[in-house]
Amino acid sequence: MPTTPTPGFRPRALIAASIAALALSACAPRPPAEVADAASEPHPGQAVFERACASCHDNPEDSRAPATATLRQMRPMQIFDAMIAGRMRPQAAGLSPTELDQVASYLGVAEGLDDAVWINAMACPADRAAPKLDGRVNVAGFGFDKSNARNLSAEQSGLTRDDMASLELAWAMAFPASTTMRGQPAVVGDTLFLPVTDIGRVLAIDVAGETPCIEWSYDAGGPLRTSAGFGERSDGKKVIIVGDTRANVHMIDASNGAPLWKTRIGLFDASLSTGTPVLHGDRVYAPVSQYEIMIGAENAYECCKTHGAVRALDALTGEIDWTANTMPDAQPVRDRGDGQMIWGPSGAPIWNSPSLDPGRGLLFVGTGEATSEPAHENTNAILGIDLESGDIRWSMQATARDIYLAGCGPNPKPEQLNCTSDTVYEDVDFGASTIFGKRPDGSDVVLAGQKSGAVWAINPDDGKVIFKRPIGTGSAMGGIHWGIAYNGRHVFAPISNPGRGPEAEGISPGLYAVNVMTGKIDWRFDATPDCADGRDARIPQCARLFGFSGAPTVIDEAVVTGSLDGKLRAFDAKTGDVLWSFDTVRDYETVNGIPGKGGTIDGASIVAVDGMVFVNSGYGMFGQAPGNVLLAFKPKAS
Repeated sequence: MPTTPTPGFRPRALIAASIAALALSACAPRPPAEVADAASEPHPGQAVFERACASCHDNPEDSRAPATATLRQMRPMQIFDAMIAGRMRPQAAGLSPTELDQVASYLGVAEGLDDAVWINAMACPADRAAPKLDGRVNVAGFGFDKSNARNLSAEQSGLTRDDMASLELAWAMAFPASTTMRGQPAVVGDTLFLPVTDIGRVLAIDVAGETPCIEWSYDAGGPLRTSAGFGERSDGKKVIIVGDTRANVHMIDASNGAPLWKTRIGLFDASLSTGTPVLHGDRVYAPVSQYEIMIGAENAYECCKTHGAVRALDALTGEIDWTANTMPDAQPVRDRGDGQMIWGPSGAPIWNSPSLDPGRGLLFVGTGEATSEPAHENTNAILGIDLESGDIRWSMQATARDIYLAGCGPNPKPEQLNCTSDTVYEDVDFGASTIFGKRPDGSDVVLAGQKSGAVWAINPDDGKVIFKRPIGTGSAMGGIHWGIAYNGRHVFAPISNPGRGPEAEGISPGLYAVNVMTGKIDWRFDATPDCADGRDARIPQCARLFGFSGAPTVIDEAVVTGSLDGKLRAFDAKTGDVLWSFDTVRDYETVNGIPGKGGTIDGASIVAVDGMVFVNSGYGMFGQAPGNVLLAFKPKAS
């Protein structure tokens, strides 16, 4: 539900005092049933966690779960929600309500935290209290516009290539008990509409002037998962659209944060909303992913029944108009050896955000791998879907027989009953959003980046391949992970892990500029590990996790991207020369008085408006470095 902060911006010292008072209230003792006397015996949740949870969370890179140290920076309710309604529900199924509460209270911090305190402390004064929605729309979705190119001109951003060489930190804003900053804001006029994942809120932040303030706050009632979309409906109402961890899509009034509707788009209990919904005409197009890939390897789980989809929702009511399933519903395939059936086909989740071609009446998405046999032809594929009917007009499969479940391995043990050896076992889905664009010769093209490390150029009429440019062999962690960018000449492809084998020889993590006409690599930047000057203490995995996974952004003739070890860089788009860099992994004094900490830059977040660049720092998944800050940069005064 929406909250309009109490008007009046308080100075930093007063906000800090409010947070300090809040921290004292958060230390109030829990009821005896919830927590033990620390002086007498261990917390009862410790034994439960070590028995039921630690094996995954102590090995985050293999399990893809948050590290134990990251869990200790989360809110108890966030942990509790994941166990009763989120991706940890199967693992927590055998725990009693008391044990669930014990685990959450053992791990979580900031119990009783009231976000309204610091939000009200940052409330805009009366003359800045409402978003100016008649301003320029810089970012309306994941790829900024319906083409998904992630490209902002000098006029849109207020920045030139030369400005990008002289950036300095203007301010930092932090969010309490947050570890993963995955939500990219929509940008309209001077307002960032920022989804803050862990606190489950969308904040309308006025960034005009020297100091930001909050115009309104929307409470989603649980953690958010997507970036923010923006659009205008046929009734003239301008709206924000986000998805949460329970596969709900929320439509919010952009003028005041009031809820308009909420619709669950999930097809199954294990469905997720990951890709940013897109408003076009009077429909919202929302992709559906899943977390069965994370839980299907467990013998207690009946594997596997979920699949991905795109769902078209009526923008005025939230009702579902049509569903484009990536495959038919699963059926029993075979007895796995103990009387329980393997189900299939399954998989092909859609992790990315659609690009649209209104002229052809198509939207384009990429799919993920299979999660059980038989592997369907729409797995690891690019799909062209009819905007009106939801019919799949064409499918281009990039990698067949890729049946993947976290925890299986290419040669599963006989006791792993849901795993199969009849698979390439690569996990090379299309996580990056497609781009619909024009090449210099005037021809239309669909561009895609795959976790195999390949950049694809595809004919939008029929899905036929124009070229494929391998950049290594990729891996489960990418390859090309979250996104690519395009400026009409080059596809800018970040590589987080080049993989192994002949195709990966001479390839390193970094950024690659692929010529859109020839498919050749015109320039490259090779990232190298940096663990000096205490960085190994701030980023324990700095020697291995230093590649580029997050989606880049083109600003004028520069390309801006971040790395897994928290470095933000701007490159010359023509030459690849490094124009500027900044190490975000540090502690910050923030404008809202909450302790700030930078970490891994991943997902998508890099946007610009009014001569400023904004980026999230912190991504506490897969053993990466958690953080809780939104950073703002501006050119140094001459």
